Amino acid sequence: MKKTKKKISSFNLAFLDIMFCGFGAVVLLVLIINSHIVSDNKIKNEDLTAEVDKVKEETQAAKIYHRNMKESLEKNQSEIEELEKQLLEISEQTSDFKKKKSKEDAQSQALKNHINVLQNDIKSIAKNNGQQRQKIKTAINKSGNKIRQYEGDGHRQYLTGLKLGGKRILFLIDNSASMLDETIVNIIVKRNLSDHVKRASRKWQQAVNSVKWMVANLPENSQLAIVSFNENTQSLNRDKSFKWVQSTDMPRVNALFKDLQSLVPQNGTNLKKALSATKLFSQRPDNIILITDGLPTLGNTKTSKSKITALERIKLFEKAIKSLPKGIPVNTLLLPMEGDPMAAALFWKLAIDSKGSFITPSRDWP
Repeated sequence: MKKTKKKISSFNLAFLDIMFCGFGAVVLLVLIINSHIVSDNKIKNEDLTAEVDKVKEETQAAKIYHRNMKESLEKNQSEIEELEKQLLEISEQTSDFKKKKSKEDAQSQALKNHINVLQNDIKSIAKNNGQQRQKIKTAINKSGNKIRQYEGDGHRQYLTGLKLGGKRILFLIDNSASMLDETIVNIIVKRNLSDHVKRASRKWQQAVNSVKWMVANLPENSQLAIVSFNENTQSLNRDKSFKWVQSTDMPRVNALFKDLQSLVPQNGTNLKKALSATKLFSQRPDNIILITDGLPTLGNTKTSKSKITALERIKLFEKAIKSLPKGIPVNTLLLPMEGDPMAAALFWKLAIDSKGSFITPSRDWP
């Protein structure tokens, strides 16, 4: 069957044009809208990316800040602990200081009380000074009539057990710091006081007055010398020479007493140097009067030790005795001193070995 050709209608073409135009417009509109959407999305994406980066940076900064704060906190905690430790130490030191201050206040008060006692003693000494001088002058002017004679080597004399006499009598008087008092505590206190107070000490005045009393009771034809010793030894002659003085030569004897009165007890005791002084005289003594209060504390060998034991003091004494020439009697007048129990026994043995004497006088002698 033969197909017939359809006629193309202008209306159909026009409709198609309209449709394609509309479709093209829609497509164009879609493209335009899509381009705007893509552009907006890109901008938004960039903004979001920037926000994310900013948040990351802030997060990183927050982590760093948090780490720094943690480190700072740990450091502050360590400093707080250190400060608490220092505060505790300061508190302990403050407590120790308060205790020490309280103790020092008590010691200061005790020292003040002791000084008051010393001042009263000084006033008492000053009050009785005139009477003592008169007694000393009376004793010096006497030639020894009160002394009972003892017939022995050198015609030595006795006085309450102490042998006086001889042709040449050497007085060795200890003027170390221990002669300030009988107790160690009082010695420590007094050695920090003035020289005037030291010279006025009861124990030292007893030693000085003992020498004056014994010199006043020596035989008229005798000679004497006074030598003081502590860590060093010195003659009380004005020229410091080791020469004998006639017991009846009042001006020279008074000069010896004046120099004796001016001595200040201080330093340690070297007995070896004192006994060795016997070899410095052109004519050796035939009688030694030793006035001391205990065993020696120093020898000729220097030492850096600040303390000395009882055994070491005994060894120093034994070495000192070896320097004493044979045949000279040693008469010891031992004054009281605490903490030296062997002194009496050893000086008593020295008296026996040297054919001398040994006494410990009462506190009110002479």
